[in-house]
Amino acid sequence: MKTYSTADANPAALRDKTTVIYGYGSQGRAHARNLHDSGFRVLVAARAGGPSFAQAQADGLDVDTPENAVPKGDLIALLTPDMQQADVYRDVIAPHAKPGAALLFAHGFNVHFGQIAPRTDLDVILVAPKGPGALVRRQYEEGRGVPSLMAIHQDATGKAKELALAYADGIGGTRGGVIETSFAEETETDLFGEQAVLCGGATELVVMGFETLVEAGYQPEVAYFECLHELKLIVDLLHEGGMAKMHQFISETAQYGDLTRGPRVVDEHTRTQMRAVLREIQDGQFAREWVNEHKSGRGKYMELKQRDLDHQIETVGQRLRASMSWLRDSASAKKEATEKQTAPAA
Repeated sequence: MKTYSTADANPAALRDKTTVIYGYGSQGRAHARNLHDSGFRVLVAARAGGPSFAQAQADGLDVDTPENAVPKGDLIALLTPDMQQADVYRDVIAPHAKPGAALLFAHGFNVHFGQIAPRTDLDVILVAPKGPGALVRRQYEEGRGVPSLMAIHQDATGKAKELALAYADGIGGTRGGVIETSFAEETETDLFGEQAVLCGGATELVVMGFETLVEAGYQPEVAYFECLHELKLIVDLLHEGGMAKMHQFISETAQYGDLTRGPRVVDEHTRTQMRAVLREIQDGQFAREWVNEHKSGRGKYMELKQRDLDHQIETVGQRLRASMSWLRDSASAKKEATEKQTAPAA
C-alpha cells in the first residue's frame, strides 16, 4: 500500500491554475472552501439563480454558470450526484473543457462502468476523502485532514498524479494520508461496503432484530433501544479503537454472547450472499440495474425507500427520539455552526 503525505505533494502544480468545482453539495462545498483557504484559485460552476449559486457567493467564492466556468478550468472537479454526471459530462464538460485539462471525480462509478468515456486529451483522476463533506471541512479548519484515496484513470499530460496530490493536499487529505488505489478498486469496494455492511447490511440486521423481538411479544420501544439506539455505542467504540476497544468497554456477558452467537446470525450463508453481491458489482449488473432504474423514473427505488420510512421501527423511533434532549441540542449546535459559516461577511 502506497500512502502519500504533505511532503509528497507539490501545491504549486495547481495553485496558480483555475479549479472549477461543479457540484456544490456536501463534498463540493467542503472541497471548494478548503482549496480556497489553501490559496488555490477556485471557481464554482452553478446554475444562475439556484441555491448553490447563492450559497457559493455567500461563502465568498467566485461563481459562474457551468457553460462559462468549465472553459476556464485547468482542473474540473465533477462532484454532482452519480446519476447526473453522465449528462453533465456530455452536455457541458466534453464540449467546453479546454484541451489538456484535468477531470477529477470523488467516486469512480461513471468512469469505471462506462457511463462516461472521457476525452483522450484529458487527465482523469480521483480524490475521494473517506468521510462526509462536513467532516472534511471541520478537520481542515482544525489543522487536520480526513484520509483520502487517490487514483489515476488517464494520464494524458504526464502530470495527472502531481495534480491529484496537489488537489488532495489543498483539501487537507495529505494531512490524514492519501492511499493510492484504482478507479475499479475504489468504486467496487465503496459499493460493496454500502450494500453489504454499512447501509444495506446494517439496516437489515437492525430491522430484523427489531421485528424478531416484537414478534416475540416484547414492547416495540424496548426493542428499538436494544436493536437500533444502542448500535451507536458499539459503532463508536469500533470506529475509535476497533475490536479491541469494543471488547474493552462492553461487559464479559456481552463479549461471550458476541463470540458464541454472532457467528450463528452472520454465518456462511451471509458470506455466500456477500460474494454474490460483490460479483454483481464487479460484472456491472448493479450499475446497469441502477442506471436503468434512474432512467425509467425510479419507481421501484421510491417504493422500496417508502417501505423503509413507513416501518414500525421508524414511527417508534421518531416518538422516542423526541424525548432525547441531547439529540435536539446536537442538531441546534450544528445548525448554529452552519449559519455562522454561511453568513456573508459584513
